Amino acid sequence: MSEAKITYVNGLQFVGEAASGHAIVMDGDAGVGGRNTGLRPMELLLIGIGGCSGMDVASILNKKKQDLKGLEINVKGQKAENYPKKFTDIDIEFIVRGKNVSDDAVKRAVELSMKKYCSVKATLEGSAKITWSWKIIEE
Repeated sequence: MSEAKITYVNGLQFVGEAASGHAIVMDGDAGVGGRNTGLRPMELLLIGIGGCSGMDVASILNKKKQDLKGLEINVKGQKAENYPKKFTDIDIEFIVRGKNVSDDAVKRAVELSMKKYCSVKATLEGSAKITWSWKIIEE
């Protein structure tokens, strides 16, 4: 079981701490009563899916002996206009940097993450339309 503890600080600021002992500050912007001292919870959701899938892709490419020099994951979320303003669409772009990295290896790694391994993506499935793409930059 995963666990987290979220503690109120003041205004709209909270500190979230995971069972691993790592913590993060969350806050709202000044326009809604926050002080803009931390990430928004919805931003954390996008970071979560990007980090989850990125770990999968990096692990798979390394196992496939690809010369991975860098990996960036750009995640964009489109929110509904009405409350609860959930994400309706999430687009994930994987930018793989390396030397002689195989397009087939990247395609397979991304598909495995998106269709089998990424638990954050699996959790969000059915709630938002999730699309993905990749590109390789030769270094």
